[in-house]
Amino acid sequence: MSQPRTLLDKLWASHEIFRRDDGVSLLWVDRHLVHEGSHHAFAKLAAREAQVATSELTFALVDHYAPTRNRGKIADPQIARMIETLRANAHEHGLQLFDLDDPRQGIVHVIGPEQGLTLPGLLITCGDSHTSTHGAFGALAFGIGATEVAHVLATQTVWQKKPKVMRIRVEGAVAPGVTAKDIALNWIARLGTGGAQGYAIEYAGGAIRDLTMEGRMTLCNLSIEGGARFGMVAPDEATQAYVKDRPFAPKGEDWTAAVAAWGALAGDEDAEFDREIRIDAAEIAPTVTWGTSPEQALPVNATLPDPTALAAGKAEAARAALDYMGLIPGRPLAGTPVDQVFIGSCTNGRIEDLRAAAAVLAGRRAKVPGLVSPGSQPIKAQAEQEGLAEIFIDAGLEWGASGCSMCVGMNGDLVGAGMRCASSTNRNFRGRQGRGARTHLMSPAMVAAAAVTGTIADVRPLLQGRAR
Repeated sequence: MSQPRTLLDKLWASHEIFRRDDGVSLLWVDRHLVHEGSHHAFAKLAAREAQVATSELTFALVDHYAPTRNRGKIADPQIARMIETLRANAHEHGLQLFDLDDPRQGIVHVIGPEQGLTLPGLLITCGDSHTSTHGAFGALAFGIGATEVAHVLATQTVWQKKPKVMRIRVEGAVAPGVTAKDIALNWIARLGTGGAQGYAIEYAGGAIRDLTMEGRMTLCNLSIEGGARFGMVAPDEATQAYVKDRPFAPKGEDWTAAVAAWGALAGDEDAEFDREIRIDAAEIAPTVTWGTSPEQALPVNATLPDPTALAAGKAEAARAALDYMGLIPGRPLAGTPVDQVFIGSCTNGRIEDLRAAAAVLAGRRAKVPGLVSPGSQPIKAQAEQEGLAEIFIDAGLEWGASGCSMCVGMNGDLVGAGMRCASSTNRNFRGRQGRGARTHLMSPAMVAAAAVTGTIADVRPLLQGRAR
């Protein structure tokens, strides 16, 4: 009788070509996604006079440097050069390119699922740490470095050591106003940014199954912020419903066969995990980061920590973070003034995220400026058709084009030094949104609450009598 296997076991075995004596495996890659940052890898290919091994499995996307305005004439020559380099590499190697003028353009981790390039059971790589997003579909997906990108381009394979596997089970139902972003920040705050180091995470439990695919993508996206190699959710009916009829999804008999294969991907009932974490969904509140690491997060109605009450290692980090963020220990987190807001990114730039923010902003005016950058051009078009864009504009926020935008600030969208931004992005590191910028991570609805109050605020009172 075969030993029960986890989802990771099944995905790994189905892609393993060879395993060395040191335990490192050579894995077949089903989808390789490249963006502007891949130029180093293409340069390595050129130096060896090599070609992309499997061009039909490699897709190029303009996202990190994509302008959110004035796309017809890019003023910054560095941004223009990065985009033009990707175009040239894609053309030379015969890759399908989702360029700025492509109506399908968007953030790599948004348009992969949106276009049906992301499917259960696949192994997906990209030179971007948040590739874990695609694990929401029961895919094996992780970010790789420039040398590994070159290796995948040249061979369609990647060397990887299989991580241990942790199951995070979230049971029960979340309260109104609590989102996948809050679930993620909650477990990261509990375990720390190194709490899942060396592990892949499999998410399970009733609260996870109740999440939409957008919510699952947010959760898997943030897995790496807790140190995990990647995160996964086993595919189910919700996964099938999302994928069906997407442009690159299987059709006809191929669809029937694919669905049957996906049904076998779930981990076996008696499969053993290296570590198990259980969380009661009812205990999770809307959560906000206060420091310079995703683990420095608290329920919105909590008070800022006193470093003297913390263990030595945590105390030093807390003291430095509070100083950088310009915050005072013991003060309430709620009520902290913000200077601007941002809604977007591969974490929270999907249509569900925009709807959640619009539900708060409808009929209200923002007290601070802000930018809304949809995750893709199809999402932008859908938001305009649904009247969401009009709500953002009427509230006084800027409605931009799709791209990574202010998440990392490579395209020129930045937070000024000393300015405080309520952001739906994934990292609050020093300088992430600009030199000296102060970033508070939160859900899109919480960002909307910050916009209309001008402070970090609990969104729940603002949702009373409105759609969730």
